[in-house]
Amino acid sequence: MRLLVVEDDPELGPIIIAGLRAAGFAVDHATALAEADEKVSVNSYDCVIADRGLPDGDALVLIKAWRAAGRTVPVLVLTALGAVGDRVSGFEHGADDYLVKPFAMAELVVRARALGRRDQPPRLPELTVADLTLDVPSHRVRRAGVLLTFTAKEFAVLEVLMARAGQAVTRGELLEHCWDEMADPSSNVVDVVIRQLRRKLGPPDLIESLRGVGYRIRGSA
Repeated sequence: MRLLVVEDDPELGPIIIAGLRAAGFAVDHATALAEADEKVSVNSYDCVIADRGLPDGDALVLIKAWRAAGRTVPVLVLTALGAVGDRVSGFEHGADDYLVKPFAMAELVVRARALGRRDQPPRLPELTVADLTLDVPSHRVRRAGVLLTFTAKEFAVLEVLMARAGQAVTRGELLEHCWDEMADPSSNVVDVVIRQLRRKLGPPDLIESLRGVGYRIRGSA
């Protein structure tokens, strides 16, 4: 999943981003409403996490404008404004969730993941291809019953491939879903992760390379 964090606090912003990336999200960052609006207009996000008190105004104004323009990206407001009236105003302006600072990172992760999946087709909690099983909630992967260890990025790429087993997945699609805007489209980061997956998964190889397109995970060994 790809998230946008809109937070201008120079200390809290990096902490939020690091925590979300550690949980396996691809995360972009904006420090003002205008910057956030521009990023949402050119990128596809599964969820936006926005502080209210930003240098160029209240995030609720931007959320309301997005809803009026038909933008449906889920938004979680993360703010110190926690009175009942503040929370009610947040939902009235189009926010999908409202979390008050200080907060627990584990709760933010769970809420962001739930919002990010809201507009997606229902997904099975467990994906299976041949003798390979991926447990989405627990982030565990087993092949022939053996538990394997993957980084958050490797797990994210494997989840996308397994969710579309038998279908071609382009490098661009993998970059869009599993990396943030700092990833260079011309780099070989996707190929590097695929090589790591193949090495850890072992034989027989389930991942096919599609010349000039991307990759596909076979439906059978």
